[in-house]
Amino acid sequence: MLAVTILGNNSALPAFDRHPTAQVITMDDRLFLVDCGEGTQSQMAKYKIRRSKISHIFISHLHGDHYFGLIGLLTSMGLLGRTQEIHLYAPAALKSIIDLQLQVADTQLPFALHFHPLVQQGVLVKENTFEVSCFQVQHRVECWGFHFREIKPIRKINPEKALAYQVPASFFEQLKWGADYLSKTNELVKNEWVTDSGSPAKSYAYSADTVYDERIIESVKSCSLLYHEATYLKDMEDRATKRFHCTTAQAATIAKKAQVGKLLIGHFSSKYERLEDFEKEAREIFANTELAIEGVTYKV
Repeated sequence: MLAVTILGNNSALPAFDRHPTAQVITMDDRLFLVDCGEGTQSQMAKYKIRRSKISHIFISHLHGDHYFGLIGLLTSMGLLGRTQEIHLYAPAALKSIIDLQLQVADTQLPFALHFHPLVQQGVLVKENTFEVSCFQVQHRVECWGFHFREIKPIRKINPEKALAYQVPASFFEQLKWGADYLSKTNELVKNEWVTDSGSPAKSYAYSADTVYDERIIESVKSCSLLYHEATYLKDMEDRATKRFHCTTAQAATIAKKAQVGKLLIGHFSSKYERLEDFEKEAREIFANTELAIEGVTYKV
């Protein structure tokens, strides 16, 4: 399963019971935290997110609404007796900030914190069933987006056909990945003779804070679900550009041009109490759009 749970959907200022940015990505039994604004711990408790299952944390940039909750989360994990390691991916400057915070508090974490500075676009983590890559977006400071992808077999075994062609069960895993089978008598069994098309791998892209920039289209193209900031309604495009943010219409345009499956919009400005117009405006351009609502889990 691939899913995203929204813990915070507001921009810089908490308002109207909305909180700064934080999301938890679920891939099978693994949890990944993306950004960690103020209040993230409380939101995790409220929505019953198991902190102990988070092994990787990704911080997009060093504006406070995206990381001010991090040191509190890390120290709380330590106080609760965590011993399993954590991998943290973030702009390089964050390491010295965390080191200073721990130093002045005379705090030593009881678990290993592996810091991975974001220096170039590409794959950050790759395991048997998933990979996470990063891509740059355009904001007032160095800022990164993240793309979570399933790694899964491209074919599905047809047991009756495999049996008819005498393909041994020990070769089934290779068949799932598209391999042909060569029998002991040197007879070639084509993969498509004994398999069917598998379900496509799913992916989730988090674009982070950015001005309208079509260069990110290549990084998120055809993803199953795209989260794109939409800080302002479309009549505030000038302000959005000056502040390196996007409008509803701009987020929807990126989704349409990137041919994504579905769009989530968030990072709403605190000047707006009601959000209905955000969804309405975005859907005028990209129909399969939803608001990123706190506490909701969106399955990909």
